[in-house]
Amino acid sequence: MTYSHEVERMCPLTKGPNHGPAPIPEEGAWVKAYEIKDISGYTHGIGWCAPQQGTCKLSLNIKNGIIEEALVETIGCSGMTHSAAMAGEILPGKTILEALNTDLVCDAINVAMRELFLQIVYGRSQTAFSEDGLPVGAGLEDLGKGLRSMTGTIFSTKAKGVRYLELTEGYINKLAVDENNEVIGYEFVRVGKMLEAIRHGEDPKTAYEKNVGTYGRFANAPKYIDPREE
Repeated sequence: MTYSHEVERMCPLTKGPNHGPAPIPEEGAWVKAYEIKDISGYTHGIGWCAPQQGTCKLSLNIKNGIIEEALVETIGCSGMTHSAAMAGEILPGKTILEALNTDLVCDAINVAMRELFLQIVYGRSQTAFSEDGLPVGAGLEDLGKGLRSMTGTIFSTKAKGVRYLELTEGYINKLAVDENNEVIGYEFVRVGKMLEAIRHGEDPKTAYEKNVGTYGRFANAPKYIDPREE
């Protein structure tokens, strides 16, 4: 260690009490984190790229500083989806510090990693007060049945009003409209579950019909429109 001349001339003084870092909540315990291996938890981070043309939701399950599970969800940028595929291969097995300092290919995914890192090292994880945290594989529960990301796609104009295209339930087939031309419900297809049934050998027409549902006052609407055609 090299000291400046001014520091060399100073007389030593005893340091006062050192209580270490403040404890943070981690998986049902209070932990004083001195090293990366002291960090555990399951949490999410959201990121965006410099042109702000796409965004990423990154979910990581971290045990003893090591990323054991990664879920990368992107929207709005076609290139980002391929970057997500690379990030999914890169992340597991790295420490969260390694991941923070690794090029995850896409700006949005890098920003998501930064935001997630800040949350988890400050104890703001989803599992802060859950004993032993969540098992590896918990990220799949975020996707629901059919293992498909929940996406909301809504288009609207002042001239023609709103069009629901995709919501949590799935792909929107029809909008139900009342006498005032206000949307009062919709018919949707659970795309993930439908495709899963087809993969398992079910007839596509049957799989489609089984996974059509409605929401709101759909059944009694005086009018229905196709949001993509009308």
